[in-house]
Amino acid sequence: MGFDVSSSLLSRYGGFPSRPAGVFPRPDLLRPDPAPPSPGPETAEKDPSRTRRRGRKDGMKAGSEEDGCDFPDYEVCVFVEGPAEDSSRETEAAAGTSPIDGPGRPDEEEAAGTGRPDEEEAAGPKEKALQEEALAAERKAQRQLMTMEELVDTERSYLRMLQLSTVTIRSRLEKLQPPLPNLASMFLYIEEVMDVSGRLLSLLDQKRVRPGDPLFLETLCDSFLSLSSDIESAYREYLANYTNVTTMENSYRQSEERWSHVISIIKSSAPEVNATSLSFFLVMPVQRIARYPLLLQTVQKHTEPSHPAYPLLEQTAHTAIALNCRINEYKRFREVADKYKKTETLSIKDKINRLTSHSIAKKTARLSQQIKHETGMATKLVDEEFNALEDFFCVLEKGILDLHDNVETFLHHLQRLLACRPEEFDLDMDGEKLAICYKEITSALRQWILPTFEKRLRSLIHRPLCALRDLLVGPRNLIRKRVDKLLDYELIEARSNLSYEEQAVANTYKTINTLLLNELPQFNGVALQMIWSMLGTFSCLHRDLASEMEQLFSFAQQLPHSSVEASVFWEWAECAVLEGASRLESVCLNVEDTLNAHVQPLSPSSQRRLKQLTQKHGSGKIYQVRGAVVGVRDLDLSLGRGELVAVMSEADTRGDRRRWLVDAGGPRGYVPSSKLIRYHQATTHPPPSPHLNLSVGPTTFRRHSYAPDSHPMTSLAPPCFQVYASYDFKARGSHEVSLRAGESVRVLEPHDKRGNPEWSLVEAPEGPRGYVPSNYLALVASSPSPTAPYR
Repeated sequence: MGFDVSSSLLSRYGGFPSRPAGVFPRPDLLRPDPAPPSPGPETAEKDPSRTRRRGRKDGMKAGSEEDGCDFPDYEVCVFVEGPAEDSSRETEAAAGTSPIDGPGRPDEEEAAGTGRPDEEEAAGPKEKALQEEALAAERKAQRQLMTMEELVDTERSYLRMLQLSTVTIRSRLEKLQPPLPNLASMFLYIEEVMDVSGRLLSLLDQKRVRPGDPLFLETLCDSFLSLSSDIESAYREYLANYTNVTTMENSYRQSEERWSHVISIIKSSAPEVNATSLSFFLVMPVQRIARYPLLLQTVQKHTEPSHPAYPLLEQTAHTAIALNCRINEYKRFREVADKYKKTETLSIKDKINRLTSHSIAKKTARLSQQIKHETGMATKLVDEEFNALEDFFCVLEKGILDLHDNVETFLHHLQRLLACRPEEFDLDMDGEKLAICYKEITSALRQWILPTFEKRLRSLIHRPLCALRDLLVGPRNLIRKRVDKLLDYELIEARSNLSYEEQAVANTYKTINTLLLNELPQFNGVALQMIWSMLGTFSCLHRDLASEMEQLFSFAQQLPHSSVEASVFWEWAECAVLEGASRLESVCLNVEDTLNAHVQPLSPSSQRRLKQLTQKHGSGKIYQVRGAVVGVRDLDLSLGRGELVAVMSEADTRGDRRRWLVDAGGPRGYVPSSKLIRYHQATTHPPPSPHLNLSVGPTTFRRHSYAPDSHPMTSLAPPCFQVYASYDFKARGSHEVSLRAGESVRVLEPHDKRGNPEWSLVEAPEGPRGYVPSNYLALVASSPSPTAPYR
C-alpha cells in the first residue's frame, strides 16, 4: 500500500485513524463489553465516525459468537472509509455474495472471518513503525535546517551589531567634550573579531549554497575548521581584555552627566535594539564564541550518522569545544599574570600594616625551606628548561639596562655639546673671513645637524628602549613570584590529600610556571630582535651624521688648522698611551691588593691539592671557593669555604656560564661561578699571565701585577718601547721560532690564528718568523727619548 504523509499526520495529531479496507480486530485480544447495544447497519452507514468509534466494541460481539453467527453482526466491525467501502461492496456484488442477503460457503466464511484479518492486522504495526520513522526523520531534517539557518542568520546579525558599535557609536563617542578617557581600550581587539566573523560569512557566500542545499553542511564545517586558529587568536585576546571593558564602563558611570551623554548616543545610534550601555554590544563576542559549540552540537544531534558530512561535522563540533577550553585557559593565565606582575610601591609602614598571622606563617615556612636548600637538608625542585629561559632573560635584561644607560649618557653629553655656543664669541684669527667660516660651521652643527640627530635618536632608539625596559617589570615579577610559589609547592607536594587552600597554591604555581614556559621564549625572542634592530638603527644614524658632516666640511679643506703633521700626531698619541698605561698600572695594583686580601691561608692538605691541580691543569686554572657551596642539582659539588679547585669548563652542557665544571682534586662536578675567585700566588718562574706586561722606568726590571715585592713605575717620560725575550725558548716545530733571553724581537700579532693571546707571532732579528709564548716576552723602554714614531 502507498504511504500518505497527510493522512499519517492526521492520524498522529488527533484525526481519525486510517486503516486498510476489510481489516477486522483480532477476536482473541478483545473482551466483551455488554453495556451498549450494537447499532444497526443503517446507523453505521449514516454515521461513519460513530461506526469507527464503536467498531472495537461491536467486534467484541462478533468475536464472542461461534460459527452460527449472522453476517449482519460483522458489518459494524469493518473499518472503512467512504470510497474504500463502496469498492468493497462492488467487489462482493460482482462475486455474487452480499454481507446482508446471506452467508456463503463455510470455507469462505472461515477464510473471510479468520485468515484475512490476521494477515492485515500483522501488516498494520509494521506500516505504523515505518510511518513513525519517516516522521522522526522529517522532524530531524527540519530541526537541522532550522539550526543551520539560525547559525548563519545570527552570525550576520552579530556582525552587523559589532559594526554599528565600532563605527557609528564609537565615532560619535570620540566627539564628546571632554573626551572619554581610554575609550580606545574598550574597543581593543574587536576589529580582529569582526574580521574573522566577516571571513566566515564570505566563505559561505563564495560557495553560493544555502542551508537547504545538500552541500551546505560540508561547506559550513570546512569554513569553520579553516578559520579555527584565527578565531581562537582573535577571541582569546578580546576575552582576556574584557575585564578592562567592564572596569572602564564602571568608571564612566561615576559621572552622571557624562554617562547620560553616552546613553543618549547609544539610543540614537541603535533605536531598534533598546540598548542601555556599551556592554550590550561589547559582550556579544563573549556570548558568541560560547554559542558556536552549542549550535554545532545541535546540528550534529539532528544529523544522521550515515550522512556524508557527519564525520566532518563531528570534528567541527569537537574543535569548537576545544577552542573554548583553550580560550578559558588562556584567560585564566592572563588573570594570574595580571595579578602578580603588578609592582606596588609600599612604605615600611604600609608593609607592617599588611602583616597578618597568615602572612607571617607563610613567610616563615618559605624561609625555613630556603635554609633547608642551602644546608642540603632538602632537595630543590629543578626545571632545566625554565632555568635556561631564566638565565637568558637575566642576560637580556642586563644588556637592555646597560644599553639604556649608555644611550641616556650619550644624549646627556650631546645636550651639553649643544649648550655650547662658540659662534657667539669673537675668534682671534687672522682675517675676518676665516672667523666667519668657523662660526657658520659651528652654527650649522648646533642648530640643524646635531638637533636633527638628537631628535631621531630619541624617537628611534631612546623611546623604544624605555618601553622595552618597562616591559621587563612583568616577567621579572612573575619570575620572583614563581620562586615564592615554588617554595610553597615543595611543602605540600608530598602530601596525598590536599585541602582547598593547598590545591589553590599548587594550581597557582603550575599556572605561573606554565605561563612562563609558554610566554618567556616569545618575549626573549622579540626583545632580542628589538635590541639588534636598535643597534642597527644607531649605526645608521651615525652613518648619516658622518655623511652630513662630511658635506659640511667639504668646503673647509682650504681653511687653516684643518690638518696636523704626522710626526706631531704620533707624538701626541704616544704620550696619551703612556698616561693610560700609568692609570692601568695603578688599577692593577689596587686589584692585586684586593685579590690578595681574599686569599685564604692554605692547610697542608690544601697545599698538596694545589700542587696536584697545578701539575694537572696549570696555575691559570686554579680557583678558590670564597663561600660554602651546597649542591642542589645532579652532578653538583658541595664544597667548603677556602677549598681549591681547577676550572675545567666555564659553562655546563647547556651553555649556562653561571655553572662551571671544576676538578676538586678527585671528584668533579658543577659549582656556581659566583662562588669562585681566582687563586693568586707569587712565582719566580715564567708567569701564567698570557698578556704582555708593560714596564716603564729607568731599568729593565720585569715585574708582574701580582708580585708583592715589585717596584712601582718611577718615570713616564720615555715615549718608545721595545720587546725582548725574557727567557730562552726552543722551537718545537716549523710554526715556532727559537729565542734567547735578552734578544730583541718584533711582535707581528699578539695572538695566534684562533685569537688565543697565549701565543704571539714575532719576527727574530735574523729574519725568521714564528710563534712564541706571550709570557716569555717583555715590553721595556728602549731609550729615554724617542727617535722615531711608534707604530
